[in-house]
Amino acid sequence: MPYRIITDSATDLPKEIIDQYELHVIPTPVTINGTDYFDGQTIFPEEFYRIQAEGADIKTYHINTYMFRQNFEPYAKAGESVVYLCFSTGIAGTFNAANLAREELLEEYPDFDLTIVDSKCASMGFGLGVYKLLQMQAKGAPKETVVEAARFFFDHMEHIVTVETLEYLYKGGRLSKTSAVLGGMLDIKPIIEVDDDGALVAFEKVRGRQKSLKRIVEIVGERGVDLNKQVIGIVHGNDKATCDKVKGMLQERYHCKGIVESWVGCAIGAHTGPGIIGIVFLNASEETYAKWLD
Repeated sequence: MPYRIITDSATDLPKEIIDQYELHVIPTPVTINGTDYFDGQTIFPEEFYRIQAEGADIKTYHINTYMFRQNFEPYAKAGESVVYLCFSTGIAGTFNAANLAREELLEEYPDFDLTIVDSKCASMGFGLGVYKLLQMQAKGAPKETVVEAARFFFDHMEHIVTVETLEYLYKGGRLSKTSAVLGGMLDIKPIIEVDDDGALVAFEKVRGRQKSLKRIVEIVGERGVDLNKQVIGIVHGNDKATCDKVKGMLQERYHCKGIVESWVGCAIGAHTGPGIIGIVFLNASEETYAKWLD
């Protein structure tokens, strides 16, 4: 039976992939100086980081039940089967809101076949998993196989991230004022991951930007499996030059099959600020699903 894959803009997927697969992307809301915008629809990364640098008051909130209902209902009416791949519950309440919308729609459309998968991933870690699943669907993988693969890819996705400034982690409540001030004075750069619960956590600290970039590349080798057979992802927050540098380091060291590059969007960028660099990759072999992947 045919089915649709849909997701939300917290994937930070580049436009060319979204267009290639005609992917339905539900925009994540963000409030800037009291006005609501929608990530990838009415606000885009370059403009977002410019506004952020000007000191705008920025707040994010998750896609609510009403928004989900608006996006799901056309498929329910058409009798289409849907897989919705969802932003991490460890960061936002998206999964619960999506399920509430599903329950409401089932009262009116009892045959609506909607599977909701909590990725417990963020940014391109989320997006890279979605990209792999789109490839599988395009090559004829049935819905059941795609849902099974979703759990595998998301469970084994590593996110290794560093930031240039601690200011936005403090503003977002992810760092105390004392830690932010002392860290800034000592030029401390945290190494951040998405843990098993889907939350952003710092697990190492190094001094200096260049050491932090070198360290995140090293961790890819420590945790990655079959990197020469993998397409991995890299994202940046308005720092293309550093992104290119890290991309070159990855290619030289690991000879990856390919690299997908994109911006960190509003959902994460609001809490990390410009200068964020993230690398995403699998810590397990994807050989089971290789026949479905490009």
